[in-house]
Amino acid sequence: MKVARFRAPGDIRIEDAPEPVAGPGELKIRVRNCSTCGTDAKIYKFGHHHIRPPRVMGHEIAGEVVDTGERVQVIAAIPCGACPDCEHGRMTVCPNQESMGYHYDGGFAEYMIIPAKVLAVNGVNAIPSGVGFAEASVAEPLACVLNGQALARVGTGDDVVVMGAGPIGCLHVRLARARGAARVFLVDVNTDRLAMAAELVRPDAAIDADPVEQVLKLTGGRGADVVITAAAAGAAQEQAVLMTARQGRISFFGGLPKDDPFIRLDSNLVHYRELTIVGANGSSPGHNAEALRLIAEGAVPVADLITHRLPLSRVLDGIGLVSQGAAIKVTIEP
Repeated sequence: MKVARFRAPGDIRIEDAPEPVAGPGELKIRVRNCSTCGTDAKIYKFGHHHIRPPRVMGHEIAGEVVDTGERVQVIAAIPCGACPDCEHGRMTVCPNQESMGYHYDGGFAEYMIIPAKVLAVNGVNAIPSGVGFAEASVAEPLACVLNGQALARVGTGDDVVVMGAGPIGCLHVRLARARGAARVFLVDVNTDRLAMAAELVRPDAAIDADPVEQVLKLTGGRGADVVITAAAAGAAQEQAVLMTARQGRISFFGGLPKDDPFIRLDSNLVHYRELTIVGANGSSPGHNAEALRLIAEGAVPVADLITHRLPLSRVLDGIGLVSQGAAIKVTIEP
């Protein structure tokens, strides 16, 4: 079979590999779709401390169980299920967490093995009828968005700002609407990507410059109830604090580069406005199941966000499109 293997930063190769064999407690699937994300682009460029090459990449996975033909979606982040955090329902911050495409070979392959520990935490979900494989693969990033919005308490009547118009930002816009937000504003400095995203998700305003000034103007000087920074930019996090209303919530959803993780924060604004700042790290198996349900019910449409469908042989083209901001969602079809 063919696989896309990461061998070193800047070196991902399409290679031949023997078809894998499932061991005890494991599951073999025929991969039908494995979508790409910004993390794949970062791994291609810089590598990752959890990846020991060579490793088959890809963590937004949907396919068919080889033995039964069942259509399934697979979690990316694998909690241990046994530590104190997991036992208290905090699976997203499990200290023993592993990941598909990092610790285990992922979905940029024709076939793959799902480890027993994924099944042990209910990490394989049946795809509802009417949901395609490509849509199901988007359940994984939507699950991360669900976690972030739950932590930020996005709810009915909120004015929400989403900073970053990539696929995650688009999912945040749609989920915020599904959770009852009154208005959702989308911000991005990349005017072409912002226009492409706005055409699809129709925010109440698309902002490409002076976001603090524009948000305050749109909200009559009050600020937004929730600001979500779905961009790996310290400037976005600093601006978020300046545009949040009293008792508002800020989600630092996108992580910053490890060599530049610090921002300037006016802590008096946090103090006097009684702001809440939360992080968001991945998703749990439960979030994945909920994401599939929302997709199946049409509450969060995702099919139109998939702007490019490419064969495995063009995975580098797909990662390039993600890096350039020239696509919303790119899915690979091995």
